[in-house]
Amino acid sequence: MNATGRAPEDDRDDGRTENNAGDDRTVIVSGFRQQDAQGATQAFEQAATHNVLPPGTRLGEFEILGLIGEGGFGIVYLAFDTSLDRHVALKEYMPSALAARVGATQVQVRSARYESMFRAGLKSFINDEARLLARFDHQSLVKVYRFWEANGTAYMAMPYYKGVTLRDALKARKTPPDEAWLRALLTPLVDALAVLHAANCFHRDIAPDNIILLEESHRPVLLDFGAARRVIGDMTQALTVILKPGYAPIEQYAEVPSLRQGPWTDHYALAALVYFAITGKTPPPSVGRMVKDSYQPLAKLAAGRYSERFLKAIDHALSVQPANRPQTDRQFAAELGISLDEDAAGGGANGMTPGARRRAGWFLGAACGLATAAALGFFVPKLLSHAPSAAVDRAANVASAPVPASAAPVVASAASDAKPPPAPPPALPPFTPADEFARIVSLADPSIVVKAEVPQPRAVIGHDRLRFSITSNRDGYLYVFVVDPANQYLQLFPNELDRDNRIGAKKRLVLPRPSWPMEAGEPVGANHFIAIVSSAPRDFAALDMTHDSVFANLSPVAQNAAAAQRTLTASPFAGVPSCGSGTPSCPVAFGAAAFKIDVVHSSK
Repeated sequence: MNATGRAPEDDRDDGRTENNAGDDRTVIVSGFRQQDAQGATQAFEQAATHNVLPPGTRLGEFEILGLIGEGGFGIVYLAFDTSLDRHVALKEYMPSALAARVGATQVQVRSARYESMFRAGLKSFINDEARLLARFDHQSLVKVYRFWEANGTAYMAMPYYKGVTLRDALKARKTPPDEAWLRALLTPLVDALAVLHAANCFHRDIAPDNIILLEESHRPVLLDFGAARRVIGDMTQALTVILKPGYAPIEQYAEVPSLRQGPWTDHYALAALVYFAITGKTPPPSVGRMVKDSYQPLAKLAAGRYSERFLKAIDHALSVQPANRPQTDRQFAAELGISLDEDAAGGGANGMTPGARRRAGWFLGAACGLATAAALGFFVPKLLSHAPSAAVDRAANVASAPVPASAAPVVASAASDAKPPPAPPPALPPFTPADEFARIVSLADPSIVVKAEVPQPRAVIGHDRLRFSITSNRDGYLYVFVVDPANQYLQLFPNELDRDNRIGAKKRLVLPRPSWPMEAGEPVGANHFIAIVSSAPRDFAALDMTHDSVFANLSPVAQNAAAAQRTLTASPFAGVPSCGSGTPSCPVAFGAAAFKIDVVHSSK
């Protein structure tokens, strides 16, 4: 390991090269395993500095378990939320060049001359990062549970994600990912950026090490939304603190009226990421390209391996001049051949639909005008380190539906009034109820832990009764669905005989209840179940289920109709929250667990 805690770049054996002069210098603790609190403690012992809080430290209701990552502008810990009984990633504002730890938890500025910079960074940490993320709600954006000031600094609690960084996933691959893999990656990321952009916010630090592929679902999540690094960098004019050459477009290097920042700024970085995934190296730095453009178009470098439409879309987004790139998320998505959530894609004069406003939220007068100094881009909170190789393999082998036939991309300048053609449907796998149950689990909020226990996973026809139990770490409302081998889809619970579906935190709920026992019957095969625990009651009216018996039934025709409404970030089979018109806000979070019981003729 080198002095920063990163493995030297020369040690990589995959032939990939990347310019890291703009790296945020985050320390990654080698060997850390997220699911193991003991591993977090060992990581702390291996790489602790005098600024890192030791395990056992209490910050309000949070107890520090160990170190996840330490960078020049902050520290991320694995912590336990004692009030909600869950693990979280806890981020502390700690610009090590400006401040130091004094006593057990207090943070103090090193010198009076650093006071203004420290306070400016602290303000941005709270207002332009924590408060911003707490307002957004998207499956591919980091969520902030809570943020607060204490001990001379500030903190935020976030979900504890498990998975691998996109950079590690690409490194683990033997060959570059195919187009289906890349499109499945880009769809939720462009959709997430559309949510940001609808609120006039820009990420401005997209790179492979700023994206995590979640362990079970492989869903990409943008991690780095810091603002303090950029504010401090602006005040010190230290561009190397802020930018990652190869990924940063020219407009990020200077505030020039003719080179405004906008959605096209993030499109450049995202396209550079794809360029790296395909070629193993980043595009030439944009500053050098302004003098002499040595960029090699993907349409030539990767011709034949990817559709012409896809490659030209990436080349278009990597144009040096901002005005020559796709100007809106809808245009960029259309050129790539992917679909966006209509609420996120924007519309109207200011590019924000009412739905997008609902998702982005209003910031109580704190506008996210990131063309100013208060911008997104900061220390990457490394919420995970090196995951088990199996997780890397799963993340590196994500696949989706076949790519549509190539077509000429839509290329328009900022002044173009032409509307892009309708984008094709999102690249989703073919629908099967069992696969959709698994996908719903991947879309669930990881902080709501739902567990299913099946005492008898094989039930004999005419002899055994179906039996299972559900537990949740949160109070909520339980919904259970089952699909039998004949593709009969039933809402098992709640039902006409048992409507009270409330479940208490850590309370075991055994089903079916004595009032509606279920005996194993024909046909033989796997009965697939999903249990959904929601913070609010859920409405499944979109499934158009019939209620001609104890259990609501979903016909194959209705299943296919609902399947056509799926998106990469939502499933109609998971329902939608429903709190009533008199409720000021309705929580959208839910947890889920999928399981199966095999029905057999004999136990032998």
